[in-house]
Amino acid sequence: MNDNDNAIRLMLAYLCIVTEAEASLVRKVEILDRFDLNDKEIAKVCSVNLQSVRNARLALKKKPDAKKKK
Repeated sequence: MNDNDNAIRLMLAYLCIVTEAEASLVRKVEILDRFDLNDKEIAKVCSVNLQSVRNARLALKKKPDAKKKK
């Protein structure tokens, strides 16, 4: 994938969460997982540090109803 394609993909991901301004980082990570973004890309889109994304992923795994919805 070239840089232009990657930039477009990140821009589309950002547009999907921009309407979720009040949403938690956990919710944003949940949404951005649909784009198959890695932690570094999600951190860039959400303007947070990498460890915050990892913590949000961990919170998603611990969420009791997360497995029921899948």
